Amino acid sequence: MAVYKAPIRDMQFVLHELLDAERSFAELPGGDEASADIIDAILEEGAKLCENVIFPTNRTGDIEGCRFDNGEVYTPSGFKQAYDAITAGGWTALACDPEYGGQGLPHTLSVFIEEMLQSCNMSLALYQGLTRGAYVAIHAHGTDELKRKFLPKLVDGSWSGVMCLTESHAGTDLGLLRTRATPDADGSYRVSGSKIFITGGDQDLTENIVHLVLARLPDAPAGVKGISMFLVPKFLVNDDGTLGERNTVSCGSIEHKMGIKGASTCVMNYDNAVGYLVGEPHRGLRAMFSMMNHERLMVGQEGLAQAEVAYQSAVAYARERIQGRALSGVKSPDKPADPILVHPDVRRMLLTGKAYNEAARALLGWVSLNVDVSERHPDDHAREHADDLVSLLTPVVKAFFTDYGSEVCNLSLQVFGGHGYIGEWGMEQLVRDARIAQIYEGANGIHALDLTGRKLSMHNGRLVKRYLKILNSFLADQSGDAALEEFIEPLAGAVASLDTATRWVAEAGKRNPEEIGAASYDYMRLMALVSFGYMWARTAVIATKKLPGDNSGFYQTKLTTARFFMKRLLPQTEALEKSLRAGSDSLMDLPAESF
Repeated sequence: MAVYKAPIRDMQFVLHELLDAERSFAELPGGDEASADIIDAILEEGAKLCENVIFPTNRTGDIEGCRFDNGEVYTPSGFKQAYDAITAGGWTALACDPEYGGQGLPHTLSVFIEEMLQSCNMSLALYQGLTRGAYVAIHAHGTDELKRKFLPKLVDGSWSGVMCLTESHAGTDLGLLRTRATPDADGSYRVSGSKIFITGGDQDLTENIVHLVLARLPDAPAGVKGISMFLVPKFLVNDDGTLGERNTVSCGSIEHKMGIKGASTCVMNYDNAVGYLVGEPHRGLRAMFSMMNHERLMVGQEGLAQAEVAYQSAVAYARERIQGRALSGVKSPDKPADPILVHPDVRRMLLTGKAYNEAARALLGWVSLNVDVSERHPDDHAREHADDLVSLLTPVVKAFFTDYGSEVCNLSLQVFGGHGYIGEWGMEQLVRDARIAQIYEGANGIHALDLTGRKLSMHNGRLVKRYLKILNSFLADQSGDAALEEFIEPLAGAVASLDTATRWVAEAGKRNPEEIGAASYDYMRLMALVSFGYMWARTAVIATKKLPGDNSGFYQTKLTTARFFMKRLLPQTEALEKSLRAGSDSLMDLPAESF
């Protein structure tokens, strides 16, 4: 069976030591309430909920799955009680606007709670995570009337929210969608069409479900410039906030999936359903991207969350499972064999998970803090600078976190050997659950292309120039420190590779646009590994200073893991730079009929 203990100490390290969150939060309006004591209390209480209430529902959810009966969707046993525990504790309101019942705490803090929820039950966490995304979109683009009527119930979790983009003939290419919306005399709209792959489109956890639906108005221009966004509730809402009659929204079926079986994935039908315009006509993608950008970071975190459970489970197994003897001699003479943790290849797999997970947690914390700064800081330049970093790194977080998360789940299953392939140990579920995160919210190749084809050139390259300046300034600040040389020198080489690759992509793309697409995936991974290296180098700076007074071994473990990353994982950047600069010919020369 899989095991999980919330990594509170590592989360505290990221928040208090790496990010200096208390000071950073204090610079934001209302952020001074998030003191170090409050942060720790929230982490500890969140861990209790997740470990004791949420985690036990994960295996049940996978075995039972969701059920579709007579047009209604039912979640697995225990889900409703677990969801109610989340809402009763106010966890859905943590980072929401106090005007609508939220607690007003920084987004960054909620991210660490979301990681725990995702680790303990990815399927259940999706319902809450999508609701948070719907809140973000409505809060940013909805009218005062829509916000007054819908946000309080989304904040307290009694209603949920979902986004409805995909149609059977149109996946990533939203310009092809056919769902229509026609104006009604009372200012509302009538929405008709079908959507597929709608996570949480119907379920029995909440009283109402708020669908954010992309559709076309009668006068809409072709393509993505003709898309509008509409709020379509499952139940209509009266002026006093009470529920009215059932809207003409129905679930046609649910998908039978490889993983996340406790999350309902629905075919949704809208038959002249009442909807309300969110944002401006024909500007629906702009409104939806408020939600999508939030969800992309959330999906990236799913990779980390599943990899954390897989890693912890594999470590526990490796400590107990005895097989063979250590190559350097017997380690457990009182036993017929040594624990498999003594074997170098098992350690390779475990350290890969540990090094990736801790770097990912640090990077996501840093990106999340920049989300807070971009939204709440009083200084215009600080907001712009933070928004540039978030925009640049969002596709990296979504794509690389989910790639490495799937890899670590597979490596952890490998540690279990044959037992990992057997359902009762819980590892094969993690492999199946993690796999979807590389696909939904935009397949990872799309995000790699977004990074190279759009983000690198935005504002004349301002985003990536600012990031490279941060990296090079850090390297300059640490140069000459002999104690840090083993961490700074490898990072400096990787940053140089990223700089060279960035310039190459910009120039090659001018000559041949295929070069951007051909280089995109390698470039994304290169930037991700450099970013992880930056987090480990920053960690090493802190750990080196704290080491003399460290009685727990925490900082020594950090340094040892950082050393593994620099020597064993960061060198991939050299091959990635060489690969992306190989050009597009080797990809594009083969005629289509030769495949």
